[in-house]
Amino acid sequence: MREAPSHIVFFGDGEKRFSLTLELIAELERLSGRGIGGLCRSLFAGDFHHAEVLQTIRLALIGGGTDPEEAAALVATYAAPRPVMEPYALAVAILETVMFGAAKKEPSDA
Repeated sequence: MREAPSHIVFFGDGEKRFSLTLELIAELERLSGRGIGGLCRSLFAGDFHHAEVLQTIRLALIGGGTDPEEAAALVATYAAPRPVMEPYALAVAILETVMFGAAKKEPSDA
């Protein structure tokens, strides 16, 4: 079985891997009360609940290998208290990875 695509970025205290497996997508759908397509359309359009943003980040941390308790602590410390658009941008990047795959790395000019 193929591994879910990952978004890797610095978050909180270091570089983190964010990935939503099929099981975690189902959990996000359960928590948000809507399907992944509708959730993505809304978030991409800027029509979202703050809790959806935080749950997306938390679940993607878990999918990326972070312990669930640590993921909750990281979100509470580094996402929840930040200006809304900061964690929103991360949640959108995570969901873009879910929907369209991981961004391709450009060859460096070095």
